[in-house]
Amino acid sequence: MSIKNLFMAAALALAVACTSSRTTVPIKTEVPAREASQQDVIGLTVPAMDTVRIGFVGLGMRGSGAVSRYTYVPGVKIVALCDVEPDRVAAAQKTLEGRAFPKAAEYSGSLDAYKQLCERDDIDLVYICTDWIHHAEVAICAMEHGKNAAIEVPAATSLKECWDLVNTSEKTRKHCMMLENCCYDFFELSCLAMAQAGVFGEVLHVEGSYLHWLDPYWDEYWNNWRLDFNHTHRGDVYPTHGLGPICQVLGIHRGDRMKTLVAMDTKAVNGPARVKMQTGKECDDFLNGDETNTLIRTENGKTILVSHDVLTPRPYDRMYQIVGTEGYAAKYPIQQISVGSHDVLGPEAVKELQEKHPSPILTPELVDLAKTVGGHGGMDFIMDYRLIYCLRNGLPLDMDVYDLAEWCCLGELGSISIENGNAPVEVPDFTRGAWKKVNGFSYAFAQ
Repeated sequence: MSIKNLFMAAALALAVACTSSRTTVPIKTEVPAREASQQDVIGLTVPAMDTVRIGFVGLGMRGSGAVSRYTYVPGVKIVALCDVEPDRVAAAQKTLEGRAFPKAAEYSGSLDAYKQLCERDDIDLVYICTDWIHHAEVAICAMEHGKNAAIEVPAATSLKECWDLVNTSEKTRKHCMMLENCCYDFFELSCLAMAQAGVFGEVLHVEGSYLHWLDPYWDEYWNNWRLDFNHTHRGDVYPTHGLGPICQVLGIHRGDRMKTLVAMDTKAVNGPARVKMQTGKECDDFLNGDETNTLIRTENGKTILVSHDVLTPRPYDRMYQIVGTEGYAAKYPIQQISVGSHDVLGPEAVKELQEKHPSPILTPELVDLAKTVGGHGGMDFIMDYRLIYCLRNGLPLDMDVYDLAEWCCLGELGSISIENGNAPVEVPDFTRGAWKKVNGFSYAFAQ
């Protein structure tokens, strides 16, 4: 080989090496050191309480439904109601009256009315259903005043909020749970039980999504906050409905952890069009793509695909797929399960599998009550019931603050990936090394 060719070959090898280095070394994200006074909250418990005294903050679409459901949950007392709009507080009060519950204390009229609620000494749990941007600040205030916090999805909208919630929970030793209702849907609970029993073999890949055309609903959000959030944020801003159930299947921070992600989005078309329809003005700065896809690899070599699309008229879909070495499960567009073959099992075979591997939390009595009370077919009620059951019995909650942080961090991390040419980005270890302390997801029960 000539000197010239040797030089060209060496230059090419160097270019490939440099390119490989740039594209395969993930962008690092900071994991702040845990303060000496803090400990992790894996398996956190608080003293059992006969009656769980609750204050609700945010009484719009989700909050008003929660108040109604909680009048059917045993062992609760609804102490206080809070919303910036007084008429919503009055409507929730009517709900209590209709169910023969005592009148609750009322707080309204300002964005910080929740602070007075958190300062009360007769509340054990603050249940937060505000707009997204106020979730974290209300929860932090609650925990700092000695209350446990339960927060609607997404509980955090940035890495800073994720870390603030983690650190506050660790410092105060109070629960901080995100209210991810999709973890309690019947098919997901059934498939989780089957996966844990080894029906699908080793699970290698999972998928989840939130595909829900919100065009008919944008105007229902107070002060247009949800469309505004999509306007000003890039990445998967609402990942947890799809991500939560599949992370439980993989045992995330219970023997495995999300390690690296890559995100990609389409251009924004329908988002800017919606803003123009509302304002009459051209919109050239809408950040959220009409569709966003995030691919994640775990420490143990599993992969996760999460999709977000609220701007195109696709049929509703949370995707929910489990791909194992010996089987497969999918929920949308129709429920499908296959075991040991690519052939889909018939209804009777599926029923037999589900009866052989039942979810441990779905007692016949709870299922009947959940379907009667409702809330997305009953899954909301099961979530609420389990939260109160665990608090009343002094048990660890089904979902902890690390679940919250891991599932919510995709928004900012995905934005970092997209803005850097779809580069890989490290997922922070919010447990700071404690992700191996528990092996696999499980539910706690009273002895």
